Amino acid sequence: MAPPPPNSGNVTSGVCPAPRPAGRLRLGLWSGGGRAAPGGYCAAPPLQAFTHQVSGSRTAQGTRGAPFQASPRAQLLPMGSTALRFLQPVRHSMAAGLSGPPRHVRPPRLVLGIETSCDDTGAAVLDEAGTVLGEALQSQKEVHLKAGGIIPHVAQQLHRESIQQVVKEALSASGVSVNELAAIATTVKPGLALSLEVGLQYSLQLVDRYQKPFIPIHHMEAHALTIRLTEQVEFPFLVLLLSGGHCILAVARGVSDFLLLGQSIDIAPGDMLDKVARRLSLVKHPECHGMAGGKAIEHLAQTGDWQQYTFRLPMQQYRNCDFSFSGLQSLVNKAILQKEKEEGIQEGEILSCVKDIAAAAQHVVAAHIIQRTHRAMLFCMKNSILLPKTATLVVSGGVASNQYIRKGLQTLANANGFAFLSPPPRLCTDNGVMIAWNGIERLRAGCGILYSTDGIRYEPKAPLGIDISKRVEEDSIKVPRLRKIQWSAC
Repeated sequence: MAPPPPNSGNVTSGVCPAPRPAGRLRLGLWSGGGRAAPGGYCAAPPLQAFTHQVSGSRTAQGTRGAPFQASPRAQLLPMGSTALRFLQPVRHSMAAGLSGPPRHVRPPRLVLGIETSCDDTGAAVLDEAGTVLGEALQSQKEVHLKAGGIIPHVAQQLHRESIQQVVKEALSASGVSVNELAAIATTVKPGLALSLEVGLQYSLQLVDRYQKPFIPIHHMEAHALTIRLTEQVEFPFLVLLLSGGHCILAVARGVSDFLLLGQSIDIAPGDMLDKVARRLSLVKHPECHGMAGGKAIEHLAQTGDWQQYTFRLPMQQYRNCDFSFSGLQSLVNKAILQKEKEEGIQEGEILSCVKDIAAAAQHVVAAHIIQRTHRAMLFCMKNSILLPKTATLVVSGGVASNQYIRKGLQTLANANGFAFLSPPPRLCTDNGVMIAWNGIERLRAGCGILYSTDGIRYEPKAPLGIDISKRVEEDSIKVPRLRKIQWSAC
């Protein structure tokens, strides 16, 4: 690795610097050349994007134009997420413009984000205003669906075959060359080791060749902060991260400042739902062709009756914010086996009551998540970690796309006076946009920017923030029964 460029400094500490003077907040953007907002962090503007199809199962997206307004082309095409209400230009008075010689305006810094933590190869280019200039994504879903689950060495090979083309398409859609980038941000933790290795190796080759700063990204931090790309959300806020590999409750206090309240002690909710779908052989169900396991469960549950099967909520004796789903999976599997015996069918055949079992499995997962999240809300309010006027629950990750679970959490938030926010479904799953955006957040805050990548490694397992879960358990907060908050996810 060549030495860092002159005056570039050493490796930046993971602790954010003290806040700089703030600019004025207008239309979701901080005027004044990207200066920090109160607390040292910039408020996020809305996402701007349009989409076009490219070869295979890969998609590319992009926008070009000033960060404060949509380009003419973008105005004629559907937006990628939030409405255009934030896209009006910031107006400056004529007098201000005549008060002296024009100041030099620094062009917005651009970040390339690369994501390969599991089974999606993603890349995106964003500017520091949050404009998505270009994006590409290659999904491996169909391959792993046929195999009945993600096979790490297969995922690694597919990443290797796709990553160069995915990055090329993202750059091409953005109209940006690598030389124009301010930094390259890449997921390095946590995730599948073999998948992380591909993204890191490719990124370091680019960093070395073009002498660019490198920003290592924590995958779960990226999920947690995606909401700041699409909504105006100030720190702190409560965040629930739900996916096929994680289930985490944390308080986001800053770009790199998290308090861990609880997490799954075994498997994740997405993993459990996928396994239940495989046990029910939903890949053979005529209504579920081509659907991933969790999506098939959600689809069939819409016309099922969850009250036909009652599964006991786990961890009732533990007044903390941890989760457990492996025991739930065992209970559901036991019910499936019993029904197979009653109907005289073998494993692999479709049960007549499959929709009811899918609905019951989904409901108990949702109820467990809601109960633990309720305790997290009460803990944060009791200890003044969040304030009543600004208390916000953010839900992100792939399982956050499940509308039944999302509706239950929204009802919980409403009952407790919390604002409820969740990124658009396409940004809940793994993608390059969230990695690039986390890179932008870190670039603006001056956190974790590496000018030397000596010794950088991927980490399959990595904690999120400071663990205060023991403190939560010590408070021993009793959560009201779900019926007392009138929960209904119908």
